[in-house]
Amino acid sequence: MEPQTDTRTGAAPEPAAALAAGQVSRWTRLSAGFTGGLGVVVLLLALVPVAMGATLVQDLTTLLILVLMATMWNALAGYGGLVSVGLQAYIGLGAYATVWFSLQGVDPYWGMVLATLFCAVVALPLSFLVLRFRGAQFAIGTWVVAEAIGIYVGLDNQLGAGTGISLVQLDSYATSTREHITYWLTLALTTFFSVIVFMLLRGRLGASLQAIRDDEQAAASVGVRVVSAKRILFILASAGCGAAGAMTAANILFVQPTAIFSVNYSAFMIFMVLVGGIGTFEGPIVGAVILYFIQQQFGNDGTWYLIGLGAVAILFAVFLPRGLWGLLEERTGLRFMPLGYRVRRRARELR
Repeated sequence: MEPQTDTRTGAAPEPAAALAAGQVSRWTRLSAGFTGGLGVVVLLLALVPVAMGATLVQDLTTLLILVLMATMWNALAGYGGLVSVGLQAYIGLGAYATVWFSLQGVDPYWGMVLATLFCAVVALPLSFLVLRFRGAQFAIGTWVVAEAIGIYVGLDNQLGAGTGISLVQLDSYATSTREHITYWLTLALTTFFSVIVFMLLRGRLGASLQAIRDDEQAAASVGVRVVSAKRILFILASAGCGAAGAMTAANILFVQPTAIFSVNYSAFMIFMVLVGGIGTFEGPIVGAVILYFIQQQFGNDGTWYLIGLGAVAILFAVFLPRGLWGLLEERTGLRFMPLGYRVRRRARELR
């Protein structure tokens, strides 16, 4: 960017004057340190299977899957304004594609990677259909697509039809080896998709998506390629949820159409994002941790458990729309993972 000149003298402003007027920056010492700390946390998490027991490994695998789901739904709805109740379509496709590739003789773990890519491929043509819808129509349309895919898969006898099928190919691995590889792959995929979302949202696409979310017509009027931006985000979210489905299949070793294509997954994603903080990068992680502990305590309470989640989500949407992390940001001004820009004034960096 060219330095601005003084309109009276034509000279560039003095550095002190520029600082007094305010300087635009993205990173602060706090945010840079926090982001670097997250990298250290990921490295420490990679050591968990070596240092901890099998129960903790499986529990953390479940938690990482929740983080991945929440991050994908938040990217789609929180930044793109695309509120979906149909991402379970790709969770189910990811799980069943893993089984299908395994049945074709592909190693199950390579099958999980291929299943992730398969979900992205499937999402591409579907995006030409569902992205025609707006608002509630989009939400309902994605749910209908998910139900249709679930019904179709439930009719395939090769995949166990309505009774489901086990991922028996993983039996070739020793139990501890299987649990460790599943955990490491889940950690790798969750980290990969989180980094991709972070980098995309910090770039031009992120600015375009937020403009589309705030006012689609206004964004289009200034040259934003609305449909293309939405399509990229939709395919990314679909692939991420496909990866979550593949990891779920590896973690529980059994998939059944009614369960893996259940709209409950959308309810969980909505809960995590609303409670943690929609439109924030850190909020879905907080929401995933909260949901994980709630599941541990109340997951066996059946219908009342789901009713409770729905009631809490509604209360947050009405009384605390930015969630817990959004509230923290508003009260403290802290930005740990900056997606936008801040202003520094008078040589004192804003937190």
